Amino acid sequence: MRFKQKIPVKVLAWNHTNGSAVTVKGDSDIHSFKDLGGRQIAVPSWYSMHNLILQMGIRSQGLKPVIKPQSARLAKDEVNLFILPPPDMPTALLGNKIDGYIVADPFNALAQVKFNARIMRLTGDIWKNHPCCVIAANENFIKNNTVLIQKSMNAIVRAQAWCINNPKETAHLLSRNGGGYLPVSKDVLSKVFENPEKSEVTHPDWDIARIGFQPFPFPSATRFTIDQMKQTLVEGDTLFLKKLDTSMAADDLVENQFVTKAIDEMGGINQFCNCSLSQPYTREEVIEIN
Repeated sequence: MRFKQKIPVKVLAWNHTNGSAVTVKGDSDIHSFKDLGGRQIAVPSWYSMHNLILQMGIRSQGLKPVIKPQSARLAKDEVNLFILPPPDMPTALLGNKIDGYIVADPFNALAQVKFNARIMRLTGDIWKNHPCCVIAANENFIKNNTVLIQKSMNAIVRAQAWCINNPKETAHLLSRNGGGYLPVSKDVLSKVFENPEKSEVTHPDWDIARIGFQPFPFPSATRFTIDQMKQTLVEGDTLFLKKLDTSMAADDLVENQFVTKAIDEMGGINQFCNCSLSQPYTREEVIEIN
């Protein structure tokens, strides 16, 4: 939005980390990215972390992401991508209209619980503790409402800390049985907030959560995202991406002073991640695709 549509938005914080997966049918012969050749895979939107991570995996196996009509014939090394609303993904998979999809939970867990679907890969097991959703606001609104923005950041940081310490209660609160924020039952959301099953994890030493909470927008992740988007196939004009200077764009996009203050007042970032004590607001991005 900021660089293509010239809308003056700023990223203020991360909402959560990980929280997404590549999902296939339980009896599918798709077990890794190398098995996606000639397949139809749904994504929620072109400019999404899901599309970015999926295409990282596809390219790592020498396959080619393409955007074609679903009726088109695919080469063995082509993976056809198309947009599908997340609520439609589980039923499309069940009905054999697609071979798999990548999306945020609870739509992966819903397919697991209701349709015996299988997680091919958790996204956090590809890019360790990657950002997913973010908190953003109009730059002019931020400048004119600094007190409100700070209070909002304080509340968001407290809420994330509460979710980390109360996973079962979070699952209940979000479910249709609790606060009704999501139209799924608590047993589906409990699967999201539990630790990943061993069969779902390639890197057990990473000790990742299926969904995590960490509000600080690490600059290294923003830079990595911009660099990867320059390589990611999307519909429409992407010339604006190629013109971006990655470091300058990353600095221009993010305003972290409010979330940093909120984290510090909560006792520091170490309650959210195992960060360096000498450089708590820096990290190295860890990516490994098998």
